[in-house]
Amino acid sequence: MPSVLPLGDPAPADGLLPAQAADGAESRAFCLYVHIPFCRVRCGYCDFNTYTAKELGSGASQDEYSGTLNTELDLAARVLRGSGLPDRPLATVFFGGGTPTLLPATDLAGMLGQAERLWGLEPDAEVTTEANPDSVTPESLKILADAGFTRVSFGMQSAVPHVLKVLDRTHNPERVPQAVQWAREAGLKVSLDLIYGTPGESLADWEASLDSAIACAPDHISAYALIVEDGTKLAAQIRRGEVPGIDDDDHATKYEIVDARLAAAGYGWYEVSNWARTPEDRCRHNLAYWRGDDWWGAGPGAHSHMGGVRWWNVKHPAAYAQRLATGVSPAAGRETLDPGTRQLEHVMLQTRIIDGLRTQDLGPNGRIAVAGLIADALVDPAAAFAGTIRLTLKGRLLADAVVRRLLED
Repeated sequence: MPSVLPLGDPAPADGLLPAQAADGAESRAFCLYVHIPFCRVRCGYCDFNTYTAKELGSGASQDEYSGTLNTELDLAARVLRGSGLPDRPLATVFFGGGTPTLLPATDLAGMLGQAERLWGLEPDAEVTTEANPDSVTPESLKILADAGFTRVSFGMQSAVPHVLKVLDRTHNPERVPQAVQWAREAGLKVSLDLIYGTPGESLADWEASLDSAIACAPDHISAYALIVEDGTKLAAQIRRGEVPGIDDDDHATKYEIVDARLAAAGYGWYEVSNWARTPEDRCRHNLAYWRGDDWWGAGPGAHSHMGGVRWWNVKHPAAYAQRLATGVSPAAGRETLDPGTRQLEHVMLQTRIIDGLRTQDLGPNGRIAVAGLIADALVDPAAAFAGTIRLTLKGRLLADAVVRRLLED
């Protein structure tokens, strides 16, 4: 969740949504994202809306955060009902950040319990928390599992100390398999997050990280290319020449390596940057984003989406808490997407997942472009002939270019 909020229309103080948000809601999954904005250390590459204790002023206490968050959940229930959306149980819940597990496990359990009281959970609901390997214990993971969490996503990033140092990650690589074991013993599914393309990371370094991740036998692995965001410490270091810049060819090579290594280890890709051991191990919460389902994003800076209506909360935890304390929606702005924008986003998002995009969802020029994409080995010809645009490995490397060609007027 990037820290810079988009431009948009003012959001009403009561948070009520336009009628479009309720159209067809019965056919869409309902999900909850909970943003925990606290970190022990700000990583040099990160531009998410997160804060260390020293960056927070009064009114943004970690000790009081769960109560403030629950106030937004109460507001969310009122807004959704008042806006005519049907009551729906939660299909997925995702605690992200930041480092959610910097809060006591009992606080996370309490927020999940509040959400369950307000909406209920589907019988097979997926409930995930992100965590740093050094922010959990066997006891905290057991509390989460007992409260209804089903999955933990560890920010491993790399198994190589000098790479972790460039990223400002503080955990010891040896802690990762230990944390995975604790999560398994608690009954939780496990995902590991990796980053490739860090300045100074060799191919051997990347292969060592992959080998280490695979040795942990997680259910799911995410691998993201490092993006250098303006305003971050890493961007400044690259600008000053203190570390080398990002190499797109290096990114492409490392993506090919991760795809081959994970396939050999029994993981199947299902979204450009995500692989799962079985279809049941895919992250259903992230798939809800790609498929355009409905989600309420709770917490400072969190983004929400209902039926083509998108809004976002104020950024700073103190401003967020103050609004809720006075009975005002924390939403800072919103936009109602027109049909053209919704179609553009549908093509952009659906193309990235293994389900693919139906050819019939394209305009005439987009359907014509498919033949050229087949010739360029960017989409799977067998799937295309059956009416689905599904990216090849080369197509995944050039996903943005594929989308541009499908959307040409």
